Amino acid sequence: MDLVKFVEEQSVVNNKVPAFKAGDTISVHYKIREGNKERIQVYQGVVIQRNSTGNNETFTVRKVSNGIGVERIFPINSPNIDKIDVNNVGKVRRAKLFYLRELTGKAARIKSKRV
Repeated sequence: MDLVKFVEEQSVVNNKVPAFKAGDTISVHYKIREGNKERIQVYQGVVIQRNSTGNNETFTVRKVSNGIGVERIFPINSPNIDKIDVNNVGKVRRAKLFYLRELTGKAARIKSKRV
């Protein structure tokens, strides 16, 4: 098992990721390939969870687009992530914010942490 972890650590390129947690509003600049062209798409939303640790770590970002909630799971060490910007630090008391799925409108807002 240790040999497998060692090989994974050597092969994965670690991205410089800012410190963020569940409840923060972030912008993920993600590279998208269409044919032989490549462009960067910005996906902005609230972090619902961070899952796992190490090279396999992922985070889920939720946004509301045209009145429909959309969630997307990103691997932290993905080579397609160009950069991550933290827009707002949220004040929450849970690590997994699945309750936001049932809330709409003003009830779905997250308070900002005073800095």
